[in-house]
Amino acid sequence: MDIMISESTEEEQEYIDDTLTEFNLKQVAATQEQLWVPLSYCIKDNGAIIAGINAEMYCWNIVFVDVLYVDGAYRKKGLGSLLLARVEAEAKSKGVHLVHLDTFDFQARDFYKKHGYEVFGVLDDCPKGHVRYYMKKILV
Repeated sequence: MDIMISESTEEEQEYIDDTLTEFNLKQVAATQEQLWVPLSYCIKDNGAIIAGINAEMYCWNIVFVDVLYVDGAYRKKGLGSLLLARVEAEAKSKGVHLVHLDTFDFQARDFYKKHGYEVFGVLDDCPKGHVRYYMKKILV
C-alpha cells in the first residue's frame, strides 16, 4: 500500500462530503427531496448589509444555523430576533422539527436561550479560556 496525505482540493473536499452523505443516507433515509436547502437572509440599510443569518435545512428536515451576525451599531434593535424568527418560520413551514447551532461564551448564548434554545453540550477551552455551547430548539 502506498499511502500519502495531501491537502484536499475543493473537488476532493466535495467528493468526501458527498461520499459521507451517501453513507449517512443509506443508514437513515432522507425525509426531504432536496438534501440541502439554504435558509439564509440579510438585512440592509442603504444597501449595506447590517445583519444576516446563514442556515441550512439538511437531509432529515433539520436546520443548522451556521452564522447569525448583527453589526455592532445595530445591536439591541431586534434584528437578530427578526432573522432567527424568519428562519424558524420558514423551517416550520417546511416540516422542520429541530434547529441546532453553536455559540461561544463571548457571543449569544443568552440571546438563544431567550428564544427557546437549550444547551445540550459544552466544549471547554474552545478557544483556550472560553466555552463553546451547543444548543437546540424543538419546533412545535
